[in-house]
Amino acid sequence: MKIAMDKICLVFSKAFDVIEKEQLGASENHSMRVAALCIAMGKKLGYNDDMLSAIAVCGLFHDSALTEYHLSQKTGVLQEKNMVLHCEKGQSHVSWLPFKLNIDIDKFILHHHERGDGLGPFHLKENEISMETAIIAAADAVDATYHLQYVKAEKLPELREKILLYASTYSTLASIKVLIEVLDENLLETLRDENITQTMDRELPRWEEDVRDFRVIRAGGFIARAIDYKSEFTRMHTSQISNRAWVMAEHYGYDLEEKHALFLAASLHDIGKIATPIGILEKPGKLDDDEFIIIKQHVKNTLDWLGEIPDFELIRNWAANHHEKLGGFGYSRGINGNELDFNSRLMACIDIYQAVIEPRPYHGARTHEQTMEILYDMASKGQIDEKIVKDMDIVMAKYSMQQVPSPIQDDEACAIFKAHEKTPVNGYRCNICGYFHEGDGLPEDFICPVCKHSANYFTRANPA
Repeated sequence: MKIAMDKICLVFSKAFDVIEKEQLGASENHSMRVAALCIAMGKKLGYNDDMLSAIAVCGLFHDSALTEYHLSQKTGVLQEKNMVLHCEKGQSHVSWLPFKLNIDIDKFILHHHERGDGLGPFHLKENEISMETAIIAAADAVDATYHLQYVKAEKLPELREKILLYASTYSTLASIKVLIEVLDENLLETLRDENITQTMDRELPRWEEDVRDFRVIRAGGFIARAIDYKSEFTRMHTSQISNRAWVMAEHYGYDLEEKHALFLAASLHDIGKIATPIGILEKPGKLDDDEFIIIKQHVKNTLDWLGEIPDFELIRNWAANHHEKLGGFGYSRGINGNELDFNSRLMACIDIYQAVIEPRPYHGARTHEQTMEILYDMASKGQIDEKIVKDMDIVMAKYSMQQVPSPIQDDEACAIFKAHEKTPVNGYRCNICGYFHEGDGLPEDFICPVCKHSANYFTRANPA
C-alpha cells in the first residue's frame, strides 16, 4: 500500500493551522502560504524536487510544536525559554517524517526564528544561517507581518521596498532578496485564501512512501504528539491508542502492512479534535448538549480531512469510525454493526478502553480490571464487539496502570536499547528516540544507532 505523503502533509498542516489561529491569533492558511513561498524561492535557486519538498514541508510544519509551546506556558516554563522550546520541539517533530535519505533537514526549523541582526533565540549571525533555513524564516516572518493574502497588487512595489529595508529583522539579506525577486503579482494571487489550497496541491512535489516503511508510522507518531499536547489531560491518549492498536494487531497475527496501516489509523483518529476548543476538552464536569454537539464534530473533521488523501479510504474509515456503535447509534455517521469491519470495531474498543483507563478532568486513572468492567457492560448491551473485548482483557492485563511501549523501533533498535539498560553516570540522550550514549563527550560525526539521526539531535542528560 502506497501512502501519499504530500497529501498527508497538507492535511496535517490544516490541523496546525487551527492551532496557530487558536493560540496565536494567526491568520488562516499561514502555514500553506509559507510553504508556497518556500517552493517559489527554492525553484528560483534551482533546488530539485526532493529539496523543494523538504523545505516546503518544513514550512508547513514550522509551528508544529505550538501545542507543546502552549502547554509549557500553562505549566510554568519561563517565557524567555518558550521560543527556544518551540523551535527545538518543532525540529524534533519534522525529523520523524520520511524525507529522502539524501536530504538533511537539520536546523531547518530549529533556526527558523533566527534573524540577520543576530536577535533570534539562538543569536546566530547571518553567515551562520543556512539558505534553506533562511528561506523558511523569510517566508514565515514576511507573511506573518504583512498578511500577504490581503495585499493588493498595486501595493507590491512599496511592500518590496519595506521588506528590503527591514531585511535583517525578518531573515538574512540573501534570502530576502530572493523573496522579493519571486514575489510578483502572479505569486501574490496564488496566496489568496481562495487559491492557496489549489496552489499547494499543484506545487508541492509528489511524494509516496510504502506503508510498510517504519518511517511512515513515525510520521503518524508526529501528528499524534501534536494532538495529545492539545490538552494536558490527553498527553498520552493518541500515542497509547496507537501502541495498543499495534499490540492487538500482533495478537491477531496481522502482517506488517496491516499492522502499520492500523497504527497509522490510530495515530490519526483524533486529528479532528485539534479544532475542539480547549475549554471543552478540559471541562471538569459533564458536557451540556451544545458542548457535546461541538465535541462530536471532531469525528466529522477527521473523516473530511482524511478524505482528501487519495487511496486512503480504508485507513480513513478505521480512524473515523471509533465512535460508531454496533446498534447504529454512534457518531458521526450512525453506522451499524453490519457496516463496521473488524478493525473499525477494534478501534472503537481501544478508544473506549484508553479513555476509561487514563485520568481525565472528570475521573481519575483506573485499573485494567475497573476498565474492563465498563467495556463488558457495553458489550453486554450490544454497543461494542464482545469478542474483541474478551481479547483485550487478555492482552491488556499486563499493562494495567502503566504505559504500553511504542513499537516505533525495529528489532535491531530494540536490541540496542536492551544492551543499554544499565545506568551510566554521564551521557547524551537522543531527542528523537531516547537512546542513551554513555560518556563525557559525543563525536561530531556520531550517528544514533537506533534512529540514525546525527549528534545534533543529542543533548546532555542525566541517566534515565
